[in-house]
Amino acid sequence: MNKIIPVIMAGGTGSRLWPLSRELHPKQFLKLSGEYTLLQSTLLRLQNISVVAPIVICNEEHRFLVAEQLRTIKKLSKNIILEPAGRNTAPAIAIGALIALQQIAQGEDPLLLVLAADHVISDEQAFLASVEQAENFAKQGKLVTFGIVPTHPETGYGYIRRGKSEGSEAYSVANFIEKPDYKTACDYMESNEYYWNSGMFLFRASRYLDELQKFRPDIYNACSNAVSNIKTDMDFIRLDEDAFLACSSESIDYAVMEHTQSAVVVPMSAGWSDVGSWSSVWDISPKDKCGNANYGDVLHLDSHNNYVFAETGIVATVGLEDTVVVQTKDAVLVASKKRAQDVKKIVEQLKKENRNEFKFHREVYRPWGMYDSIDSGSRYQVKRITVKPGEKLSIQKHHHRSEHWIVVSGTANVYLDNETHLLTENQSIYIPLGTVHALENPGKIPLELIEVQSGSYLGEDDIVRFEDRYGRL
Repeated sequence: MNKIIPVIMAGGTGSRLWPLSRELHPKQFLKLSGEYTLLQSTLLRLQNISVVAPIVICNEEHRFLVAEQLRTIKKLSKNIILEPAGRNTAPAIAIGALIALQQIAQGEDPLLLVLAADHVISDEQAFLASVEQAENFAKQGKLVTFGIVPTHPETGYGYIRRGKSEGSEAYSVANFIEKPDYKTACDYMESNEYYWNSGMFLFRASRYLDELQKFRPDIYNACSNAVSNIKTDMDFIRLDEDAFLACSSESIDYAVMEHTQSAVVVPMSAGWSDVGSWSSVWDISPKDKCGNANYGDVLHLDSHNNYVFAETGIVATVGLEDTVVVQTKDAVLVASKKRAQDVKKIVEQLKKENRNEFKFHREVYRPWGMYDSIDSGSRYQVKRITVKPGEKLSIQKHHHRSEHWIVVSGTANVYLDNETHLLTENQSIYIPLGTVHALENPGKIPLELIEVQSGSYLGEDDIVRFEDRYGRL
């Protein structure tokens, strides 16, 4: 196979997997099936394909999560494109294609393998075989989409109806179809002419851009303007914000695939799931003899076919059937598996009530490590802070709060005005309101400390940064 550039779409909020998935920590960054997150698994299953460094496209707010997950699997190479705001798949893929042609391909016209970062594929050999099958058509200038051979009547997916045979198990695309009702989905299953729309593609960068320019020149022009003035920042590629924000929001299906005469569908039967609900997470999870899928400390009595996730402490069920129970540090979800798709309505309600639980976990990840909000009141907040070896928080001050740090393990360098203090276990320091300060871990092991904040306003936006190695000024 010729070399291929993977373009990984890592946007989206995954609201149907709340409370494990939050707006600032969506499902593509979760470990739902195995030791790797969905994003990491998406990249690792490409190891047996001749690919160059991937392009990962994500939201600005997720940049450090993406960078850390790529670094962990040795896939980080200044290859993360940051979208100032979500504009759906047609513009995102156009940005990936333009940058691939400009910077990565070095004068070549590469094949782009467009994948979502939040899918599960259990049969990787079948997946790779389908990609190899599609490569021949992509080289000929076809825009290939992968159609998932349906295993049951599904009303939660869009469908692709195949047209005439193109040879070697590939077909022209007759049309794309929106999510059907159950009876129609049953008819599709019986006909053997319909596939689930996977949202995965393979085509030459230039061919996609040619078709986009033909059918949606407004999107093409906006994306071209957005990449004409890109800036690099550590491992990130930043677009021209004004140009990209002027772009229409549109899917690749509506913008290109429904109009082009070059669309080809390659069937794929590879244990695919978009894990779009807790019931689909139950589908892909190992189960006990009673059909229960368990994560964490779980105890069942006369319970069957449940999905139970216990993040802290024990979760016990008695006589429970076909139910989802997800317990995190700050929220508990109990839902019928049949109504799992409606979890997103809970998220919508949380947004309307302006509650933080739709957006934040109690644990929040930062480029230097993470913090866990342990307790809070009207004028105080307690956090457990973890700083990775060699990392340093920004030099900063606060207008409305003072802080008290107690080192639990590791070593801390604390910069307080013009002095440096070296603290070890059981030592503490007080940071008065308005004092310029910074925290660094100079050691070889993680630094753990307890932070007690007190003051009239404790929001995360009460930070004035003077210096920051992560580009957050």
